[in-house]
Amino acid sequence: MALLEHPHKALVVEVTEDSFSMAHGYEQALQGRTDIGAVVSFTGLVRDFNESPDVLGLTLEHYPGMTERSLMEIAEQAWQRWSLQAVRIIHRVGDLAPGDPIVRVLVASAHRRDAFLAFLQAAASTMVIMRVWLTRHSLRRSCSTTP
Repeated sequence: MALLEHPHKALVVEVTEDSFSMAHGYEQALQGRTDIGAVVSFTGLVRDFNESPDVLGLTLEHYPGMTERSLMEIAEQAWQRWSLQAVRIIHRVGDLAPGDPIVRVLVASAHRRDAFLAFLQAAASTMVIMRVWLTRHSLRRSCSTTP
């Protein structure tokens, strides 16, 4: 697991082979805070279908260090644009099975508007900026996607 925390802000990114719970990041973001009025989060899961209806799993590969920096850039962009109290992005790598969590994006703010807008930017950016190599495994074949 690689954890990258911004030195002066509540920005945390994590790249891990380990699974995480739906509450992961939520408790840490709110711990000791009473200035947060809204938390928006998303957890992406592995589906058992894609181009074919029989997906057995995924393998996600990445460049350690580069991936964490890319995710931190996403968190920093959201932080600079909106009034936020916390941004946490968690992304899995390695072998994943249908139903496993892949990504978690969590944004906290005093106000829901900033939380939602920052979340939309951060969640969309993880799909575009993230540098991972994805292989889908199915009964028929394995199919790779490169960034």
